[in-house]
Amino acid sequence: MKDFFQFIASLFEDVLFLPFYALADLELENWFLANGVNWLFVLIAAMAFGYWMVQLKKFNQNDTEDRSVKAHSFLGKDAQY
Repeated sequence: MKDFFQFIASLFEDVLFLPFYALADLELENWFLANGVNWLFVLIAAMAFGYWMVQLKKFNQNDTEDRSVKAHSFLGKDAQY
Protein backbone atom coordinates (compact mmCIF):
# COMPACT_ATOMS: atom_id res chain seq x y z
CA MET A 1 0.00 0.00 0.00
CA LYS A 2 2.92 2.30 0.72
CA ASP A 3 4.14 1.88 -2.87
CA PHE A 4 0.72 2.88 -4.19
CA PHE A 5 0.76 6.18 -2.28
CA GLN A 6 4.37 6.80 -3.29
CA PHE A 7 3.33 6.27 -6.92
CA ILE A 8 0.58 8.88 -6.53
CA ALA A 9 3.05 11.33 -4.95
CA SER A 10 5.56 10.69 -7.71
CA LEU A 11 2.91 11.12 -10.39
CA PHE A 12 1.92 14.53 -9.09
CA GLU A 13 5.42 15.80 -8.32
CA ASP A 14 7.19 14.49 -11.42
CA VAL A 15 4.50 14.71 -14.11
CA LEU A 16 1.37 16.69 -13.28
CA PHE A 17 3.10 19.67 -11.64
CA LEU A 18 5.56 20.20 -14.52
CA PRO A 19 3.49 23.03 -16.09
CA PHE A 20 3.38 24.83 -12.74
CA TYR A 21 7.13 24.47 -12.31
CA ALA A 22 7.62 25.82 -15.83
CA LEU A 23 5.42 28.82 -15.04
CA ALA A 24 7.38 29.46 -11.84
CA ASP A 25 10.62 29.51 -13.83
CA LEU A 26 9.09 31.67 -16.57
CA GLU A 27 7.85 34.18 -14.01
CA LEU A 28 11.44 35.04 -13.13
CA GLU A 29 12.11 35.97 -16.78
CA ASN A 30 8.87 37.58 -17.98
CA TRP A 31 6.03 38.42 -15.61
CA PHE A 32 3.49 39.28 -18.35
CA LEU A 33 4.05 36.04 -20.24
CA ALA A 34 3.81 33.94 -17.07
CA ASN A 35 0.49 35.56 -16.20
CA GLY A 36 -0.95 35.19 -19.70
CA VAL A 37 -3.75 32.92 -18.52
CA ASN A 38 -4.81 35.51 -15.96
CA TRP A 39 -4.79 38.22 -18.62
CA LEU A 40 -6.95 36.00 -20.82
CA PHE A 41 -9.48 35.56 -18.01
CA VAL A 42 -9.53 39.32 -17.39
CA LEU A 43 -10.18 39.93 -21.09
CA ILE A 44 -13.02 37.38 -21.18
CA ALA A 45 -14.57 38.89 -18.04
CA ALA A 46 -14.37 42.41 -19.52
CA MET A 47 -16.02 41.25 -22.74
CA ALA A 48 -18.79 39.46 -20.80
CA PHE A 49 -19.36 42.57 -18.68
CA GLY A 50 -19.58 44.75 -21.79
CA TYR A 51 -22.06 42.35 -23.41
CA TRP A 52 -24.15 42.33 -20.23
CA MET A 53 -24.24 46.16 -20.15
CA VAL A 54 -25.31 46.31 -23.81
CA GLN A 55 -28.12 43.84 -23.13
CA LEU A 56 -29.27 45.81 -20.07
CA LYS A 57 -29.32 49.02 -22.12
CA LYS A 58 -31.33 47.28 -24.85
CA PHE A 59 -33.95 46.04 -22.37
CA ASN A 60 -34.13 49.46 -20.70
CA GLN A 61 -34.74 51.17 -24.06
CA ASN A 62 -37.46 48.67 -25.05
CA ASP A 63 -39.13 49.05 -21.63
CA THR A 64 -39.79 45.29 -21.48
CA GLU A 65 -38.85 44.85 -17.83
CA ASP A 66 -41.44 44.94 -15.05
CA ARG A 67 -40.03 47.48 -12.61
CA SER A 68 -42.85 47.47 -10.09
CA VAL A 69 -41.91 47.03 -6.45
CA LYS A 70 -43.39 43.54 -6.29
CA ALA A 71 -42.35 42.30 -9.72
CA HIS A 72 -41.08 39.03 -8.28
CA SER A 73 -42.93 36.53 -6.17
CA PHE A 74 -40.28 36.46 -3.46
CA LEU A 75 -40.81 40.16 -2.71
CA GLY A 76 -44.35 39.77 -1.38
CA LYS A 77 -47.70 38.05 -1.66
CA ASP A 78 -49.24 40.74 -3.87
CA ALA A 79 -46.95 39.99 -6.78
CA GLN A 80 -48.23 40.75 -10.27
CA TYR A 81 -48.04 38.00 -12.87
